[in-house]
Amino acid sequence: MFENLSDRLEKSFKLLKGEGRITEINVAETLKEVRRALLDADVNYKIAKNFTDKVKEIAMGQEVLKSIKPGQMMVKIVHDELVKLMGSEKVDLNLKGNPTIILLAGLQGSGKTTFAAKLANYLKSKKGRQVMLVACDVYRPAAIEQLKVLGQGLEIAVYSEEENKNPVQIAQNAIRKAKVDNHNTIIVDTAGRLAIDEDMMNEIAGLKKSLDPHEILFVVDSMTGQDAVNTAKEFNDRLNFDGVVLTKLDGDTRGGAALSIREVVNKPIKFVGTGEKPDALDVFYPERMADRILGMGDIVSLVERAQEQINVEEARRLQKKLAKDQFTFDDFLSQIQQIKKMGNMKDLVGMIPGMGKMMKDVDIDDNAFKSIEAIIKSMTPAERSNPGLLNGTRRKRIAIGSGTDIQEVNRLIKQFDETRKLMKLAAGGQKNMRKIMGRMPRPR
Repeated sequence: MFENLSDRLEKSFKLLKGEGRITEINVAETLKEVRRALLDADVNYKIAKNFTDKVKEIAMGQEVLKSIKPGQMMVKIVHDELVKLMGSEKVDLNLKGNPTIILLAGLQGSGKTTFAAKLANYLKSKKGRQVMLVACDVYRPAAIEQLKVLGQGLEIAVYSEEENKNPVQIAQNAIRKAKVDNHNTIIVDTAGRLAIDEDMMNEIAGLKKSLDPHEILFVVDSMTGQDAVNTAKEFNDRLNFDGVVLTKLDGDTRGGAALSIREVVNKPIKFVGTGEKPDALDVFYPERMADRILGMGDIVSLVERAQEQINVEEARRLQKKLAKDQFTFDDFLSQIQQIKKMGNMKDLVGMIPGMGKMMKDVDIDDNAFKSIEAIIKSMTPAERSNPGLLNGTRRKRIAIGSGTDIQEVNRLIKQFDETRKLMKLAAGGQKNMRKIMGRMPRPR
């Protein structure tokens, strides 16, 4: 996420390395590169210029303490201004009303239908809401079917009328049905539309007028950059929406939409989509995003994801097994499956301070988990419980059964042994931390 922008900003800050103090000359050189980085990230020119002008104004008025290097001070100033640019604080959904009505709008292909299901899952699992999804894309039967399939998988009600081509009627009927069935939240998925299509814009305006929704969210593909910002402005002029949703953020290496959209439409970014899975949806926190853009990681979000997936009782059971050296391949498999639920590995690594930079050129393949799972599942129950049984003949059989080779099996068993030793030490408490650090590879 935003790898290109992060790299360019890091290089610009290096211009201050070795400088004893902040001067107008070295600030100008640094901010020239910062502005170029923002423009290459597809940030609006006016926004990029205003941003660097503001940073310069603050930097020239700062007294740099002897204990703080000029480069560190510049990073802090840029960080704080990035937070302001993206909205300073997170903004919650308006969930007043019974039922609460949430209307989604955006271009075709922006990911509205997928987001509708993700939002429903978020509201159900994290807010305890009784959600109904409403299919109002009357032009694409596939969109209705997609919403039904997604809703069924999440055990969330989906209302549709395949023969009815009037989205206003469908939505109104859905509200009546929701009241009868005690659904307190309705998410209305609408057809994708261009801002220049007057008939379609009139249709979405009509939906807004008839439903009087508590929340209108504009859904946009973050990878379209400046086009996303321009489209958001056109939609906002017609709908006066309440917030923005950036989808496909995990594939956005530039970040122009995230940095520009709040400033242009003066509406908060409320959610970001970070993958295809139903739980690949994050509440947008400007400060956390600024941390990630500057390579500082996002440890808070990482911990939150871990807390959502890790069962406390299971963790206690595992700790006892580790202390007794009873950690098995079944436990190892369970841990892998929990990690997979947290999201894609590259995204998770980027949340660890410093790791995103270290691993940027490493190809982190989530499919690697598949071969690990296949190898473990090709073991017998006795072999999983007692790895000491895994002699050469058994390893060869496991390789054939898992569709891998003997080298992969040997490598996994070696990794498992190392993991078990480290986790046993960790389970022993702080007194073993020096031993753990001694096992870690030294930086070159």
